[in-house]
Amino acid sequence: MTRPASPLTRRRFLAGTAAAAATPLILTPTTLAASRRTIRKDDPDVLRVGLVGCGGRGTGAALQALSAEDGTVVLVAMGDAFADRLDSSHANLLNALGQERAGRVQVDAEHRFVGFDAFKQVMDSDIDVVLLATPPHFRPEHLRYAVEHDLHVFTEKPMAVDGPGVRHVHETCELASAKGLALVSGFCWRSNVRHRAFYERIHDGAIGDLRAVYSTYNATPLGTNPRQDGWTDMEWQLRNWQHFDWLSGDHLVEQAVHSIDKQGWTFKDTPPLQCTAIGGRQAREGAERGNIYDHFSVTYDYPEGVKAFHMCRQMANCSNENSDYIYGAKGTAEINGWANQHIITGPDAWRYEGPGNDMYQAEHDELFASIRAGSPRDDGTWMLRSTMLAIMGRMAAYTGQTITWDQAWNSAERLGPETYRWDGELSFAPVPIPGRTKFA
Repeated sequence: MTRPASPLTRRRFLAGTAAAAATPLILTPTTLAASRRTIRKDDPDVLRVGLVGCGGRGTGAALQALSAEDGTVVLVAMGDAFADRLDSSHANLLNALGQERAGRVQVDAEHRFVGFDAFKQVMDSDIDVVLLATPPHFRPEHLRYAVEHDLHVFTEKPMAVDGPGVRHVHETCELASAKGLALVSGFCWRSNVRHRAFYERIHDGAIGDLRAVYSTYNATPLGTNPRQDGWTDMEWQLRNWQHFDWLSGDHLVEQAVHSIDKQGWTFKDTPPLQCTAIGGRQAREGAERGNIYDHFSVTYDYPEGVKAFHMCRQMANCSNENSDYIYGAKGTAEINGWANQHIITGPDAWRYEGPGNDMYQAEHDELFASIRAGSPRDDGTWMLRSTMLAIMGRMAAYTGQTITWDQAWNSAERLGPETYRWDGELSFAPVPIPGRTKFA
């Protein structure tokens, strides 16, 4: 793709204007409409996007990015560990966009990258924004490369699977902030208008001082991919990444972290003092289900005796629930996430009755509008704290010990191999046993 030569690239211009901006972004239809233009490959106002991780969530993120503006966002590079996933994602995007919008996908054969280094090749493809949707084990390295190359970022949750990864991302977030880069996370509930209205009232004192929080994420097991002839250990584990702790962080960290994030939001992202947990593996069967637990229960201790309780499980044929219950000195509040019910009881009783929104689309609408406005959305601090909340809960459950926030943050345990290769044996840790598994 031939582009106008210029000593100041569009990417660096956008990063510079973001750093210089001092006014907050107000996202309105006018803000979005101001940048709508007809797609042209050589248009300096077109934002060029790369996708790293072409699974279902990555494909969805790319579709939402391409729908954030009316023709001024184009996908120009894609990367994945596996060619079949990349090809499927590309085809699905074209199908979803339809003939009228298919021109927003401009990924030629030379910009489809496969393998462990695909993320570097995507980010070296003269793009402005990168979408990160690989298994979370790889997030710290991918985020750092993106920010070092002055890219605005949408990154799926969680941000890491262990303490060293969180600390690495913390450094990256500080670098992104210093560079004025947008950093938007996949903690989608924070972009839900119902949730925003709900938590605004909680923080304004609608139920008084917090006394306790209880959340659930009880769901069915995720699918698996039976091992095929010719698959190495690495390919087999990557194609079943949700079921291996080194790749996913376990389901408390990979899936239920959405509820843990809402807990953090309730406490204005103030970390707890410590947590104690229990968990185990009773119902998971089959080698493809790796070494993760199928249930957790965590108690978080906050200052002044306030506690937060979380329960999650992935078991078939059990009752499911995704709810949040908040108890205050003068009332209670409840979110039924799957029913979109937001209710406050007490003297300041309230029920959300306004319009909803597509929170997944809102993440990208706000990302790109913030870039255009020169006021980048920065989720860095709280997205890291929410990730750490889930990781410390897993640490407490695996070890059977009470884990403090500082212990979790400074943990030396690194999950996964030191190097990545397709051939050879790749072992994984046995299922943890509380009281025997050591904290590191």
